[in-house]
Amino acid sequence: MSKVQEHFKIRMTENGFLHHEKVLTVDTMNPNVKRVEYAVRGPIVQRAVQIEKELKEGVEKPFKEVIKANIGDCHAMGQKPITFFRQVLALCSYPELLEDNKFPEDVKNRARCILQACGGGSIGAYSASQGIEFIRHDVAHYIERRDGGIPCNPDNIYLTTGASDGIVTMLKLLVSGEGTSRTGVMISIPQYPLYSAALAELAAVQINYYLDEEKCWSLDVSELRRALQAARQHCKPRVLCIINPGNPTGQVQSRQCIEDVIQFAAEENLFLMADEVYQDNVYAEGCQFHSFKKVLFEMGPKYSDRVELASFHSTSKCYMGECGFRGGYMEVVNLDPDVKVQLTKLVSVRLCPPVSGQALLDLVVKPPQKDEPSYGSFIKERSHTLEMLAEKAKMTQEILNEVPGITCNPVQGAMYCFPRIQLPPKAIAEAKEKGQVPDMFYCMKLLEEKGICLVPGSGFGQRDGTFHFRITILPPTEKLKIVLAKIKEFHQSFTEQYS
Repeated sequence: MSKVQEHFKIRMTENGFLHHEKVLTVDTMNPNVKRVEYAVRGPIVQRAVQIEKELKEGVEKPFKEVIKANIGDCHAMGQKPITFFRQVLALCSYPELLEDNKFPEDVKNRARCILQACGGGSIGAYSASQGIEFIRHDVAHYIERRDGGIPCNPDNIYLTTGASDGIVTMLKLLVSGEGTSRTGVMISIPQYPLYSAALAELAAVQINYYLDEEKCWSLDVSELRRALQAARQHCKPRVLCIINPGNPTGQVQSRQCIEDVIQFAAEENLFLMADEVYQDNVYAEGCQFHSFKKVLFEMGPKYSDRVELASFHSTSKCYMGECGFRGGYMEVVNLDPDVKVQLTKLVSVRLCPPVSGQALLDLVVKPPQKDEPSYGSFIKERSHTLEMLAEKAKMTQEILNEVPGITCNPVQGAMYCFPRIQLPPKAIAEAKEKGQVPDMFYCMKLLEEKGICLVPGSGFGQRDGTFHFRITILPPTEKLKIVLAKIKEFHQSFTEQYS
């Protein structure tokens, strides 16, 4: 057989058609997806995974392990699960354990209650698309307790696959229009990359408003107004997103700030999205978490009857840290009834959130009570986790501020800090020669030389001419001390090398 015949045979299909180019290529794919970036799992993390493989293969490195301080994955960083949560979930997953006398009676009762609400008595069955009804009622009661008795309607609760699922779902409803009428969404800079990624995928217009680093990453309404007025030249601003406590910046908003934001949203007719997944993570003296829902209703009917709000919470953060179960909820306030029908339709397309995540959420919003056997251990474990995070927040800020060329604001809440780094002009020039953003260049060198995986500030957004990195405070105390010591050592040698 000649080469021409061989080539022709290879290119023939069983049906006798010639193969053509692939239907899906980088040129033919959805262009919005190509614009999506997610720095938290970006090039630095991909390189970290490669280095881990190299270490296993025996490749010599100046370190023995890669320490990933790039992501808020609590249990991966050594945080212990809450015993009560895992016991109930174990019984839900394997109901035969209900006959085992090792488990406290309140654990068994909770498992039975959850299983009774599941199809066929199994968490392997689909649930209602909006979430299991009795769990939505428990979430509503939790919100009422948290907010001092302000009513919460279970019909306004949607259980979600983590908070991110709810956030993206709401953005899908909100984004519309073409050209200068395209929906504009206001997001804080620095921001959590979920927002910029979702807006890129939906082809929405991202409107940046800057947090004030000099004032502990505070939010100023005058900056919101500046960003809004500038954006009106090229889009229709309709949405204002707030993260409180902040990610990556770790600030906790004052009640006055929240009032100002709500008043601004009312004046400018903006839909408010409040990302409140770190609401139990508040460490700094004088700081307190205030939910947007609570403040909105305490401001009276002038605001509570008309400002549209969606707020989000998750089982992945706080003292729980159960990222893998993908549990969460959103509450909608003042949503148009016809839009609510569309929202319910939209969530039904994905059938339901993970039922194991829904079960976990129920335990979070309705933990053991004082008269129940599991109460003592639950309170002890919860308190210990939050106390350790508070200690590490303080330690991280103090150690980083000892390093010449690094400035770190107080970590008031959440699980991260976002220190500013001074980079020598020579380093900035070399980074540009290599086609890298300077803080990406810095973080990549830190990874290669010290085995520490951080996320460059450019992945979250920052003011021009400033450079940062995000570090999580989650590693165990002794490991976190090693991470901070290596950052200190690296920054000093990096500065000397390029000065």
